[in-house]
Amino acid sequence: MTIAEVCKKYDISQDTIRYYERIGLIPKVPRTKSGIRDFDDISCRWVEFIKCMRSAGMEIEILLKYVNLFKKGSSTLKERKNLLEEQKQKLLKKQKDINETLERLNYKIELYDEIEAGKRKDFAEEI
Repeated sequence: MTIAEVCKKYDISQDTIRYYERIGLIPKVPRTKSGIRDFDDISCRWVEFIKCMRSAGMEIEILLKYVNLFKKGSSTLKERKNLLEEQKQKLLKKQKDINETLERLNYKIELYDEIEAGKRKDFAEEI
């Protein structure tokens, strides 16, 4: 699969993929005889994983640590699992914060709906 195809499939820019490969987040992608990147299944799985973790908010430094541990083999399973569990806890906190914000937004929208419908005359809660 070409880099253009991978970019389209995972909705990621070529510059980002090249950067991830350059800094070691994605293992060296196999190349054709003419030197063009030829993404295989393993390369694509790495792109997908890194994109997912970045979307989840995982910092590049933590991902680099994870990849370096991965390269060391199964003796690092516990450390890798711990990194993922830490990320999970951060995401759960973020999810809680988002849910609280959504509740507040829903309340405010409902308040404005009531004001517009003439069901509420008290504008003190408008803020």
